This record gives sequence, C-alpha cells and structure tokens, in this order.
Amino acid sequence: MPTMTLRIPTEDGQADAFAAYPDGGGQHPGVLLYMDIFGVRPVLEELARELAGHGYYVLVPNVFYRNGPAPLVELPEHIGAEARPALFGRLVPLLEEHTAERALRDADAYLGFLADRPEVAAGPVAAIGYCMGAALAMRTAVAHPDRVAAVAGFHPGGLVTDAPDSPHRLVPGIRAEVHLGLAEGDLSPEAISGFEQALDAAGVGHTCEVYPGALHGFTMADTAAFDPAALQRHWDRLLPLLDRTLTKS
Repeated sequence: MPTMTLRIPTEDGQADAFAAYPDGGGQHPGVLLYMDIFGVRPVLEELARELAGHGYYVLVPNVFYRNGPAPLVELPEHIGAEARPALFGRLVPLLEEHTAERALRDADAYLGFLADRPEVAAGPVAAIGYCMGAALAMRTAVAHPDRVAAVAGFHPGGLVTDAPDSPHRLVPGIRAEVHLGLAEGDLSPEAISGFEQALDAAGVGHTCEVYPGALHGFTMADTAAFDPAALQRHWDRLLPLLDRTLTKS
C-alpha cells in the first residue's frame, strides 16, 4: 500500500498530511479524511490504509498545522480516562482557534490538492470525519456542493451548537449523500430528529444511526472507547456510501 507524508500549501502556511492510495498505479476517487481531536497518528493512518485498500486515494491533513506538525502533543500508546484531562487541556484550545473561516480556507486547499494529484481521478470526492472532523466534513460539503458527493461523520462532535453557523444550520447547502454514525449520547433524540428533518427538507439523502452500546470514539483503536463491532458497522455503512457516490475507474 503506497503511503506518503506531504505538505499542502494553504493561505496560512503549509499543512502536513498523510496520504494512502492503492498499489498498481491508475487513478482513484479522492477521500478527504478529517481527524479527531487527538490528531494524525498511527490509528488514523491505519484507517486511511484500510480505506485505500478499497480503491480510494485518502488524504488525512493535520488540521492543527498552524500550531506545528503532527504530533502536536505526546500521546500515550493507549488513551485512557486518566490521560484525557491533560490532553484535552492542551488540544481543546487549538480546536477553539480553528474557526469556520479557517476550516473553509483549508478545505479549499485540500480539495485543490486532490484535484491536482495524478493518482486522483476526476470527479466527485467524499469528505469524512471522526469526532470534530465530522463538522469539518459537513462544512466542506456545504462550501463545495459540486465537488463533494458523500459526507460521513462518526461519533461526531460540534454538529449541533448555538452558533449561527452551526453545521446543522447549513444543511440546506448540502448536495451530498450523508451518513452519521453516532455513539449513544453523542446527540439528544431531539437533536437527531431536528437534524434529520432539516436533511429531509433539503432533499438530502441520508442515514442517521445510533450504534447500540457504542461510546464516543468507538472507531479509535488507541482509546478506551474502541468498539470492534461498532468499527465494523462503520465500515459496513461507509464503504457502500462511497461505492454509490464515487466513480471508480
């Protein structure tokens, strides 16, 4: 499986990133994979490799590149409950600094990079995200309705807030098919219902599913929330979505 680390020029600097794509040459649909708050690290790289093995060019940018290259903080081999307060103390301020304006400028750069890569096929791309990355994927789809054909968010954070530009208020701008895979407690039943009603009203094809028994972070094998069954369920939903919406050569 070919992989590489690279740097993507943006309006604000150079974003370091990881990419994985199928062996054997040719061109493949692009997938922009947004990280969770713990950043680009081996478990995300492994998710990218797995996805690339199904025929996609997968780009995983370090969203917090303005603060330095990944890893920005030293992570334990296993992120348990005892490590989370100190990690969040360092990482949440970086998330708060990553405004919607910054996110949209970066999305322009990431999609431009994919459009220019010889390994990436012409045509639509997908934006997927984990935890905070789900909101970034939604914003990317809204800003680029002609480029993004699929959006998937798993154990999402920040989708429904009180902010005027909360992602759930932007749903009318989405043209992509959407899947949300939620842990129990990620969103209230009322928030889920409201989100689905907005998607219905916008004519957006979607599935919004609570994965039974799953905890927030269930896809991440280096955390205490990891749930192998929920991770498999995530693949069972994600791969058909990409197969429906992206064109393979």
